[in-house]
Amino acid sequence: MKAITIKETGDIKQLTVDNIGIPEPSDNEVLVKIHYAGINFIDIYQRMGKYPGPMPQTIGSEASGIVEKVGKNVTRFSPGDRVVYAMVFGAYAEYAVIPEEKLIVLPENISFELGAAIMLQGLTVEYLTSDCFNVEKDMNVFIHAAAGGVGLLLTQIVKAKGAQVIGTTSSEDKAELAYKAGADHIILYTKDDFVESTKNYIGENQMHVVYDSVGKTTLNKSLSLLRQRGSLISFGQSSGSPPSINPLELQKQGSIYLTRPTLASYIQNADELEKRTDTLFQWINDGTLNIRIDRQLDLDDAHEAHRLLESRSTAGKILLRVN
Repeated sequence: MKAITIKETGDIKQLTVDNIGIPEPSDNEVLVKIHYAGINFIDIYQRMGKYPGPMPQTIGSEASGIVEKVGKNVTRFSPGDRVVYAMVFGAYAEYAVIPEEKLIVLPENISFELGAAIMLQGLTVEYLTSDCFNVEKDMNVFIHAAAGGVGLLLTQIVKAKGAQVIGTTSSEDKAELAYKAGADHIILYTKDDFVESTKNYIGENQMHVVYDSVGKTTLNKSLSLLRQRGSLISFGQSSGSPPSINPLELQKQGSIYLTRPTLASYIQNADELEKRTDTLFQWINDGTLNIRIDRQLDLDDAHEAHRLLESRSTAGKILLRVN
């Protein structure tokens, strides 16, 4: 089968189109024929070596497809079932073996494209706005990269909960997308200082929560946006690893809460995964959440997908067409 692998960590040049054997599912695994794979920053982190493992590695952590074969202990799935999954490496390939507890049935009314586009980022938004920080009506919420894959979804859900959204984008075109998603005020970080612009718009220290997927260039400054006992949620690092923060700084800023969550901690078992996915699918079905797919590329073009995502030149999701 065709797969995108790395034999050593590093830049985009490490991505290789290989022909490897179709894996066999173990007793508790399912063999999935992949239709679409989603592109995420975690794939770039995997390529760069932030998730060490034996080489070669097949890249990718989110996909949709059809069940091809099941292990002898599998009871919830059968060949022919439409499925989606996230947070299991190996998605940039024609086939992947997935633990039964990591798979979700894809409803008939949701396409394979949409299924691959929504799982990782959609589940991230679900836990970020509920368990990680419970967004409520009339709160002030700041979203960095509000026109990115997560940012557009996060903006929609925060607005659906009745809160105000202030966010950042790099361009007027991306700002327009964020406004269409429901944002109340967008700051072009390429032109204006986001702290000063926020203060001029809403006042000083007014944000209940800041969602930061950017990291290195934004984290420290984001502290000054928050009200007393506000929350800073650092869930990504598209600009690089964020700097260390002395806990005393959190005290000085007004007893700020700082967390660095990961989706894996919020889908630790099949029941939790299914509960969060049910919420996600309900948002799609009732129109609360609209997913923007920026573009689709062939599996062979995975390097181009990584280049586009790393350059932060996309607005919405990138997919790889596989089968």
